[in-house]
Amino acid sequence: MKNIQIIDRAINCAYDIYSATDEEFLKIFPNPGQDIQFNEDIEDDEEVRQILARLWKRRVNKSEVHGIHGTLFYQLSEKKRFYPNKKDHDLTINHSRPQD
Repeated sequence: MKNIQIIDRAINCAYDIYSATDEEFLKIFPNPGQDIQFNEDIEDDEEVRQILARLWKRRVNKSEVHGIHGTLFYQLSEKKRFYPNKKDHDLTINHSRPQD
């Protein structure tokens, strides 16, 4: 199982974490080494919508999480410029975090 953290635009976003099977994870994050995804890039895929419907039933308590394997952004497409390869390490390539 893989853990996916959800981050959305809401001020009260809880940054919840959900558990996905390896197969589900690969549908959401299809490229090798990919660990960042934007909902608007996958929301038109019916299979992914079904996977997400199952995912919402598998919230994981943060105190029980052993690693976060991917981040799924909702309504935050402006962050795409920070993740051109859809990989978390895109932010640290230049050894500093980009500023807004």
